[in-house]
Amino acid sequence: MKANAVRLLDWLAAGNILVSDGAWGTQLQAAGLQPGECPELWNLEHRSKVLAVAQAYVAAGSEVIGTNSFGASRLKLGMYDLADRTVAINAAAAAISREAAGSQGWVLGSMGPTGRILLLGDTSEQEVTDAYSEQALALASGGADVACIETMSAIDEAVPAIRAVRENTSLAVACTFTFNKTSGGEFRTMMGVSPADMARAMLDAGADIIGTNCGNGFEAMIEIVQQIRTVAPRPIPVLVHANAGTPYREQDHDVYPDTPSAMGERAPDLAAAGADIIGGCCGTTPEHIAAICAALKALSPAANP
Repeated sequence: MKANAVRLLDWLAAGNILVSDGAWGTQLQAAGLQPGECPELWNLEHRSKVLAVAQAYVAAGSEVIGTNSFGASRLKLGMYDLADRTVAINAAAAAISREAAGSQGWVLGSMGPTGRILLLGDTSEQEVTDAYSEQALALASGGADVACIETMSAIDEAVPAIRAVRENTSLAVACTFTFNKTSGGEFRTMMGVSPADMARAMLDAGADIIGTNCGNGFEAMIEIVQQIRTVAPRPIPVLVHANAGTPYREQDHDVYPDTPSAMGERAPDLAAAGADIIGGCCGTTPEHIAAICAALKALSPAANP
């Protein structure tokens, strides 16, 4: 495992709470990304604008910064006829965030779902593994420290992704699933996976960091983290990227109700529930991250050296 990834895991094992970044899509849209455009292509064609997003989060206090590569697997980029640019797009994504994070921060190379469902025979496990291998290698070459396999719903996709990173790179591996509350009051992914099921399966597969992202605000995330912790006690690190509350539709766009101060107020409760890396997902901004950072600053034993 690369030295900076080891440093991250050691830092977490020492009891430190780290602040991650927030949403990327809305920030790119504010910078001019148009509906139907490939966000990840901006790493090559609008590098300065992507860098500005990363720098805004670092300035807000993010110690862990993601990459603009969520949909940058060969299988997803193929929808834009960009499969042949997979390596260049991912390497650029990691290099941009590495520049923003500098030598003291950590870069999470974002790897989202492929858009294929193995259970339905949309693709083969080997094709999924190959796609994640290619993406992970490119993110590593650009300077990522961790492969962040995120917004997962199916164990049979997440496990090959973890294996692809493990077998081909020296990156640490984080894996987060997205849960929603059922009518019966239980948290499940759309494929029926519970937080406890996820934790067991991802740790067995070799993940260094597990957790949850998207789908919920801090309120629900506290309960999800508590369920993860029933089978994954500390010092296993847990990462949470929460939405700014549950959105509602206003005119022609989604509105996220949780203000920066509201998320800041609940951040210590999320840490107390067992989250070690805390950041934002849909609807969050640099202002949300700054509020979270201010609220969590007193909780870590030491500052990142």
